[in-house]
Amino acid sequence: MADTAAKKSEKPQTPKTKQERKADHRSGKRPRRRLGRPPVWWPLPACAVLGLAAGGAYGVLKAPEYAATSYVVAVPDDTTEPATALGFAQAYARIATSSSTLAYAQPRAGITARELRTQVRAETSPESPMIAITGTSKSPAEAADIANAVADALSLSSNQAAKNTGVQLLLFNQAVAPTDPASPSAAISGAVGLCAGGLLGGLWLLARPGRARRPEEGTAAPAAAAVAEPVAEHVAEEYATLPAQGEPASAKEKESVR
Repeated sequence: MADTAAKKSEKPQTPKTKQERKADHRSGKRPRRRLGRPPVWWPLPACAVLGLAAGGAYGVLKAPEYAATSYVVAVPDDTTEPATALGFAQAYARIATSSSTLAYAQPRAGITARELRTQVRAETSPESPMIAITGTSKSPAEAADIANAVADALSLSSNQAAKNTGVQLLLFNQAVAPTDPASPSAAISGAVGLCAGGLLGGLWLLARPGRARRPEEGTAAPAAAAVAEPVAEHVAEEYATLPAQGEPASAKEKESVR
């Protein structure tokens, strides 16, 4: 008897609802922090920083390069017009880096003819019969030696034909060893890398394959569905009130017809 009374006094436990089970399940776990997605424009600063680092490293690690320039001028003789000297200056500037001229300059320059070809350049102006011969090297003294050697070789080879051409090349200014390098510094290299990286990041943003949709496009479909549901329900209710095709009409409908 006592056992039956105790069983009756105990209240039956009601099963927990779905929400209560979810609450108990969540309470047993620690909340996790969700990491937010990075902004869409993140490639732009990332590429700019990478370009800045690459440009700065290039400017620091690369050895400085020096440039020295010597000038040679074409002088006509008494029987030659000045315009002729201007034309010969253009021609001599083209052969300043030829194999024959570099062969004359190679012993004084102290480097091979192949290296000399890559470390010298000749420039001239269409308005002046002057030729600028520039030598480049990692050593200031070697850059000056290259420029002077090529200038002397060009003058020597051209003056051998001065009797026939009526134009003679004279050394106008001899190259000296420079004090400052001609290559860009680390700051300039970093600035160039920053601009290049920012440009690449901007182009990637414009041409990326998976562009995010606009919020108007994302909300257009749910809004249209929310409007269409009540309309569909109203049409279904009206259709349900109509009589079937074979069903006889009611008495009130017959009277209204009469």
